[in-house]
Amino acid sequence: MKYFPESELIINPDGTAFHLHIKPEQLAEKVLLVGDPERVTLVASHFDTIECDVLNREFHTITGTYKGKRITAMSHGIGTDNIDIVLNELDALANIDFDTRTEKPDFRQLTLIRVGTSGGLQPFLKIGSFCIAVKSIGMDTVLHYYSGGNDIRDFEFESAFKSQTNWPVKLGAPYVVHADEELVSRFENVENMVKGVTISAIGFYAPQGRELRIPLAFPDLNKNIEAFRFEGDCITNYEMESSALASLAHLMGHKAVTVCTIIANRLTNEATPNYKSSVDDLIRIVLEKI
Repeated sequence: MKYFPESELIINPDGTAFHLHIKPEQLAEKVLLVGDPERVTLVASHFDTIECDVLNREFHTITGTYKGKRITAMSHGIGTDNIDIVLNELDALANIDFDTRTEKPDFRQLTLIRVGTSGGLQPFLKIGSFCIAVKSIGMDTVLHYYSGGNDIRDFEFESAFKSQTNWPVKLGAPYVVHADEELVSRFENVENMVKGVTISAIGFYAPQGRELRIPLAFPDLNKNIEAFRFEGDCITNYEMESSALASLAHLMGHKAVTVCTIIANRLTNEATPNYKSSVDDLIRIVLEKI
C-alpha cells in the first residue's frame, strides 16, 4: 500500500490538510466550489444547518446541510494553480488515511461543481445568462505534469483549435477535456443555461486579450478564438479554473463540472459589476442539482 511521506502530504499539527485547514471528517462528498471566499458565506446562507466554518488564506470552507443533503462549500481563489492545490487536498482528505499516511482501501468519490463568473465570447451569451462547460480548453499546463493526461484529452479538438487559431508555440500546448457527462445532464432543462466550450486562461488581462498599458503580443488571438468552429462547437466563454478542475477530477476518479454566470461580453464590450443576484440565482440552481 502506497505510503505518503511528510514532504509529499503535509498535515498540520491539528490533523488538518496543509492549505485547506479542514479535517477529513469535515468534508462532505458533495462540494460546491467558488472563487471568492465571501461567496462561501453566500452559499451557506441557504444551508439549513452548519457544521463547521474554517478560513485559511483564500480557502474558506463551510460544511452543512441543504434540504437533507450534506454539502461542503469551499473557495478556491483564482487560477488553475489554486485548483491544483484544492483538488489534491480534497482527494487526500477523502482517500488518504491521515493517521497511517496510506491510501484508504475504499475509494470515496466526490461530486464537485464550480460556480463561477465568466466573460462571453459569442453574441448569444447575454449578460446574466448561464454557461456550463461541457468541454474545457486549458491554456495552463497543469495537466501536463500528471501521468495519464493522454487518456482524457480530446486530441482531435485540440488539433483543430491549434490550427484554426494559429496557436503560438511559445504559449505552450493547450489541452481539451470533457466535463462529467452525468453532471452535465443534471442541468439539461435549466432555463437560460447554454452548453459551452470554456477556455481557462492563465491570467485576467493579456491572456484573455485585455490590453491596458502593455501592448498584446498576439493581438489577433481573441479574434481567432471567437471565430473557431469544430463539429458544431464554438468557444463560448473565458474563465480561469475549469480545465484543471475537469482534468484532475477525471484522473482522480471524481465527478466535476463548471457552471458560470456571464458578467461581460467581449464582443459587445458590455459588462456589469452588479452580478451578485445572478450568482445567487446560479448557486440556488446548483444546490438543487448537486
